[in-house]
Formats: sequence, structure tokens, C-alpha cells
Amino acid sequence: MNKRLLPLILAFVLIIVGVAGCKKKELSPKIPSQGTASKTSKSSLAKSTAINIFVNNPEYVDAINEYLKEYKKNKPNLKVNLKTVQSDYSQMLKTKIKSGEMPDVFTTAAGSEIKEYAKYSYDLTGQPLAKAMTDEARMNMSYKGKVYGFPVKENVYGLVYNKDLFDKNKIPVPKTLVELEAAAQKLKSVGIQPFSTGYKEVWVFRHVFMHFMDASMPDDVEGLAKNLTSGKDKFETYPLINDNFFRFIDLTVKYGDIKPLETDLSAELTDFAMGKAAMIIGQGSWAEADILKINPKMKLGITGYPVDDKTSNAFIVAGTEQATRIYKDSPVLSEVLDLYNWLFTSDYGKKWFSKIAKVMPPINGADVTKIQIAKEFETYKKDNKVGDMYINYVKDDFHQKFGEIIQGYIAKTYTKEQAVKEIEGTFKKTGKEK
Repeated sequence: MNKRLLPLILAFVLIIVGVAGCKKKELSPKIPSQGTASKTSKSSLAKSTAINIFVNNPEYVDAINEYLKEYKKNKPNLKVNLKTVQSDYSQMLKTKIKSGEMPDVFTTAAGSEIKEYAKYSYDLTGQPLAKAMTDEARMNMSYKGKVYGFPVKENVYGLVYNKDLFDKNKIPVPKTLVELEAAAQKLKSVGIQPFSTGYKEVWVFRHVFMHFMDASMPDDVEGLAKNLTSGKDKFETYPLINDNFFRFIDLTVKYGDIKPLETDLSAELTDFAMGKAAMIIGQGSWAEADILKINPKMKLGITGYPVDDKTSNAFIVAGTEQATRIYKDSPVLSEVLDLYNWLFTSDYGKKWFSKIAKVMPPINGADVTKIQIAKEFETYKKDNKVGDMYINYVKDDFHQKFGEIIQGYIAKTYTKEQAVKEIEGTFKKTGKEK
């Protein structure tokens, strides 16, 4: 071999090895790991980044797009693939998990599903967004002291009433069942329908029943739900759910809609907004926007459901039924954390909930001046107990069947005793289902 060619050959070999080494490094991108909430640097967004969001909030798609638009003003290279569905969402999510197509952001129910999906969810406990949440919202997002999700809204559940009708007729806000019946009698005597119920909708019953469950065991309604599910407890031990709940239903039917099982949500809210009915059943803060679309000048009040003769047991319940989760192994974890920490802590975010999404904010310090029920609740919780979200401790299958049973009771298909037996059986049956 020509000695003068040898150095050239060696140099060429070294160049080839060097290039191969560089390419190998390029194939191993750094992925954020659990526990590292690193800030997104300018260099990490130098190239286009895509966040895949798969949620079941189609009613908020416009509001979500609004905050994404605002956020991308400072992150022009950020790309977001947003998909919202409602029907069969849970099954679609499970299919994605099995196929390895996990979205970066997804939603589940709160309650038992917080635990069920914890293994896929990033621990948000130390994140600014977790600290920004209200106590009620954070509790519903937690499992074993760790925060695994965040809510789009907080809900307040109670007996919503027309302030003007109560004030005009000098009727005190009822706190006991006796006071509730007296108020109903007075309203009827002046030609006002006391209740619009929406009893065609099966879901309204779980919202009412929640207050009777909470008052039955105020400090551990989760424990009561578990005991009923396991069969360890029976209704007869708790008069509020065994007797008073049915007394309440009877009262609302007696002083409510002519055909309660044909009254749907739309009819319920319309009758209330137009001043035909003074109170609505099974509703809460989420109904305010629709009511005010019909009657913008309406003055709304909310109180706890009267469940017995103790005014202290008529407490309002607050919390959230749904959790938005961040996939713990997301390849764009830092970008996702930055996005939602911004939404929950920025001045824009504090306005977004109430002014753009038009929901009750799940964060402290948000502007609620234009949300009547939110303002009522802020005043209420300063000196009164806030009830826990019993509905999060029981499966959706139970709630569906429970509503159908109560509809059967109203239709006189079941006696009270038969309805109780059916409900107890449904507690145990759904508790065994996987």
C-alpha cells in the first residue's frame, strides 16, 4: 500500500465513526421523568411540539381553544391536537391504553377512578396548579394524599331558589323539612308552583340523595357508601335515607310538576327561569348560565337540602365529578405541565373559568363576581359545613339504576319498602362488578 494514502484512509474511517456516533445520540431524546417538573426552555420549543389532548368535554371545546390560543401567543411553535368526544369515551380511552396510544392529557371520573388511573397519571402534588385548587376540588382529585388530576370546574349542589319570589312573599329560606313544606304551601296559596323537578332525568336523583347520605354520616360519607356497597350496613340504620329522602321526594311531587316524569331538564329550567316555579331540584351552579340566558335579570339563591328537623344538616355540597389527567410518561411532559400550571395560576386563567368557560372556578382567588351561585357559596362556606361528594364513591352504573328505581317509586311501581330493597341490592351488585 502507498504510505502516502494510509493517513487519508485512517482519517476517512474516523469521520465515518464520528458521524455514526452523532446519529446514535440523536435517536435517544431525553424524556422527562416522574418527579421532574422542569420548565420548558426556549430551545425545547425551537422545533414544533405536539400535545395530544383527548377529553370528554365537548361543551367546553370553544373555551379550551380560547386558552390554547392565548397560551400560544408566547409559545408559537407549540402544536396541540385536541379531540373531544362524549359517547363511549371511557371505552375509547381504555382502547387507547391497551394499544399503547396514550394521550398526553385525558379525563376520567373522580372518586374511584382517581385510584384506578393513578398508575397512568403524573403526580401533581408539588405543582403550582395543585396548590391553586380549592380544598374541595383538591380532595376530589387525590388518592393517598397525592393529587392525580385537576378539574375544569367546581360544582355546587343544593336547592336553587328564586330570591325575588321568596322575598316578595316574605317566605324564609327553608332549612328543615317542616319549613320546606310550609314554604311550598305558602307559594301554592299565592299561585306559584313551588317546585320544578326534572324527574324525567335519572341523574337528578343522585344529586338529591347525596345530601341525605352526607347528613347521615357527615364526617365519613365515603365509609357509609362502602358499607352499603359491601352489605355491612342497611338503610334502616339511617332514617334520613330510609325515610326522609322519600318524604322529600313525595313533597316535591305533591307541590311540583303535573307530570313530573315527563318534565326534562329543559322544561325544569324554563319553568324556573320564567317565574312559574320557585325552586328547582337536583341542580346546582352549572345551571346558572342556562337560566340567565332565559331570564338575565333573575336573582338566584342556593341553600342546602332540608333533610330533617336540624338546620345544621341542611348543608351545601361542593366538589367535582371529573378529573383531567396528565400522562406520567408523556414525551412532552414539561410542555403539558407548563400549560396547565399557567392556566391555573395566571391572571388570564383566573378569568378564563368564570368569563370564558362560564363555570364556577375550581381555584382560589378567581373572579366570581358575575356568578351568583358562586358568590352565595363563598358567603355560605365561611361559617357552614360543606358536604362531601358522595356521588364520587359509587359507580355510575349504580347511579343510573338508582334513578330508575326512584322513577319507579314516583310512578308507584314500587312501594317505599320495595324501592329500598331494590336500592340496597343495587349497591351490592354494582360493588361486585369490575
